[in-house]
Amino acid sequence: MGKLQDTFRNIFKIHELRQRILYTLALLVIVRIGAHITLPGVDARVLSEAMANQTSDNLFGLYDLFVGGAFSNAAVFALGIMPYISASIIIQLLGAVVPYFQKLQREGEEGRKKITQLTRYGTVFISTLQAWSVTIYLSSMTANGVPIISPEVSGFGFTFTAVVFLVAGTVFMMWMGEQITEKGIGNGISLIIFIGIINQLPFAMIDEYRLIAAGTRNIVIEIVILIFMVAVIAGIVLVTQGTRRIPVQYAKRVVGRKIYGGVTQYIPLRVNTAGVMPIIFAQSIMFIPNTVLAFFPDNEFMQSLAGYFVYTSFTYSFIYALMIVFFTYFYTAIAFNPQDVAENMKKQGGFVPGIRPGKQTAEFIDNILTKITLPGSVFLAIVAILPAFVNRFGVSGSFSQFFGGTSLLIMVGVALDTLNQIESHLLMRHYDGFMKSGKLRGRRG
Repeated sequence: MGKLQDTFRNIFKIHELRQRILYTLALLVIVRIGAHITLPGVDARVLSEAMANQTSDNLFGLYDLFVGGAFSNAAVFALGIMPYISASIIIQLLGAVVPYFQKLQREGEEGRKKITQLTRYGTVFISTLQAWSVTIYLSSMTANGVPIISPEVSGFGFTFTAVVFLVAGTVFMMWMGEQITEKGIGNGISLIIFIGIINQLPFAMIDEYRLIAAGTRNIVIEIVILIFMVAVIAGIVLVTQGTRRIPVQYAKRVVGRKIYGGVTQYIPLRVNTAGVMPIIFAQSIMFIPNTVLAFFPDNEFMQSLAGYFVYTSFTYSFIYALMIVFFTYFYTAIAFNPQDVAENMKKQGGFVPGIRPGKQTAEFIDNILTKITLPGSVFLAIVAILPAFVNRFGVSGSFSQFFGGTSLLIMVGVALDTLNQIESHLLMRHYDGFMKSGKLRGRRG
């Protein structure tokens, strides 16, 4: 315990690291404040009554989890950072099929700046559509016959004002996420999602306790189910952290009187190279159908179609799982390029025993990566949809989401990645870090 305390003291001895952490915390506090500033024209008291009658087991409840309760508060940050993630996904998908975007990806820093600019434009467009659908959803809500939108501002005035505030809130959060990544510690976008999920945990536990106290929940069954969920997810996480090592032999080279090479090294291929990004990508896409359907609150066909995209439905879980498998392969292809690895090996005089350098080596690595990514993607999909099935056994969706599926993976993954960055700063300044003290063993690249 003493070593861990020394580690925390060392963190604040490093001026740059201390400034980065305080800067990150300050922006995250602003994110939480914005999640409680209600949109102009919304009656907060009537809204609270209306939301009290809403179930958290649907997709809007899950969206509210990702934005830290800002959606149920009808806050200026109600859209969260999801429009930015959706725009990023679209741009990356276009980069795989559209020559123009492929060219930008190869142009280095200038191309990256252009892609970032296009992503921001896409964020504004997507957030505008989602903000419009949110205004329609809010306009249809009532509590005991009283609308949550004040009559004097309802109509076009409220719609225009709310869209402007919601889009501005999303753009501001996007900017804060980029600032955290650049000047703070950790990945800003992931931390914004992380802090929103963590914020909702105490409320979910309190609500679940009230249900147990009222006798509507069986505490023994819930504990058994949650232990089972945590055990299954822990096992899957351990499996997906495994690696397959490819031996690489480097030929001997004589330069002057020195001999280089002649040793065998290994290329580690992880079962889950993509981490939690496939889940975040897939989840942001799954919010789109409900966003579109929200434009037609009075259309019976559209509302019946919306039943297929209920968070606990089989259709939703099936499509969600397929998208996670797809994005696992997609993100792995972005993060690890077998062709580049094979070319670098060839330049350095390395080769896989029994495989010709160059194209055949790239195909060999790609074949192995494809095979080990499949179980990783399937396990990731199982973890993501597990809470939806556990919900059928009596555990509420708002509570089960914290102990399985998307929330748990995001919380653990983001926490480890952030602590790894802190660890790197400590080691660069020759201080003992978390891992050396034996208290944390994260993913080290």
